[in-house]
Amino acid sequence: MTGVRSATRRYVGLTALHWLPVGLGAPVTVLLASARGLSPADIGVVVAVYSVVVLLLELPTGGLADALGHRPVLVLAGLMTTAGLLLLAVADSTALFALAWALKGVGRALDSGPLEAWYVDAVHAADTDADVTPGLSRAGAADGAGLCLGAVLGGLLPLLADGAGDAVLVLPVLLAAALSLVSVAAVAVLVVPVGTPRGSGLPALGAGVRAVPAAVRDTARLVSRDRLLRRVLAVSLLVGAVLTTLELLGPLHVADLTGSRTEGAAVFGVVMAVSYAAAGLGALLAPAVRRLARGSVAGATSGLAVLGALAVATVAVAGPLALGGLFAVYHVANAAAWPLWKQVLHGQVAAGQRATTLSASSLALQVGALGGSLLVPRLAEVAGTGAGFLAAAAALLAVGLVSVGLRPRHSTAPGPGTPAAAGVAPGHG
Repeated sequence: MTGVRSATRRYVGLTALHWLPVGLGAPVTVLLASARGLSPADIGVVVAVYSVVVLLLELPTGGLADALGHRPVLVLAGLMTTAGLLLLAVADSTALFALAWALKGVGRALDSGPLEAWYVDAVHAADTDADVTPGLSRAGAADGAGLCLGAVLGGLLPLLADGAGDAVLVLPVLLAAALSLVSVAAVAVLVVPVGTPRGSGLPALGAGVRAVPAAVRDTARLVSRDRLLRRVLAVSLLVGAVLTTLELLGPLHVADLTGSRTEGAAVFGVVMAVSYAAAGLGALLAPAVRRLARGSVAGATSGLAVLGALAVATVAVAGPLALGGLFAVYHVANAAAWPLWKQVLHGQVAAGQRATTLSASSLALQVGALGGSLLVPRLAEVAGTGAGFLAAAAALLAVGLVSVGLRPRHSTAPGPGTPAAAGVAPGHG
């Protein structure tokens, strides 16, 4: 049986390897589409296709992981992502780019919960009293490190290559596809099934698909009856709106401050690299912040949300030099709070519903992001980008208020295969 330390090492390593290809493609994906003739409106349609696919599949794919097992779903997710990246490398029309992003969306929906669910189940199988927060925290740091390293490589590779146009822009995408296949192989080797084997082959797949509706239905009932899970999902929704606000308004705000789109893009690239690194650091700080709050998840997360709100509100009036520091403060606060919010979630569900519940949290995040992407730009058009950042700060204050209620009635945690407890075990993203 996988021990706690072994499971943690595997989880952290697989998390870093998973996010490295994502970081690689981030600096060049939009530029590649533009170089191949897509207008900004076309690119918006392509991204919308991705969002819709993820929204539609989040809960069903989470149920599939709970019914069929973590490893096969993670392998399928990696293969779908690889297929999307390969199609992206050769796409030359809006339809093909949309199909490529749709495949990536399927992969994103499939992998939104199973790896974390496997880790928590593996830890509980080895030691029912083990604290999963430190491992979730380290994985959050690995997440940021993978994105940061990937973004640096993805931005530098076209500059170092000998060529011009889309020929060099496609290189990070191809490297990302290759690393995605490496990630698939690593998952197949390192994700050891926990609990009773679910079988294999087409019969197991058929049984897993048939069990999806029941898994989704049971999780929906659990969320509707559990006040703490409802609060965690509300936090996810609000954070999703904040993140999409920073991603959409950040480049525009920097361009306004510098007076140049070219200079703005360069400055914001540095800001995002700093943000990824800050998020990795913040995730490592989660256990320490919880100790400072005397073990209170509610106190720690509400305080971090207020700190993040102050940083985002200040962005509206800050100059370009201060922007990187303010974004970093927000990402440190958010990343430090995320493992603690996830600690609450994991304390409320049993192994058979863990992946589906994580998918419900991811679904809430996507809904918030979609709402933010539709509403905040309109506000910015009417009142300026500063008003959009103030709206995001208000959403973070709401996160703080919601987090105040994350006070469990009990302190027991569910073991593998047992009903979900009403509280959180005493002493992720």
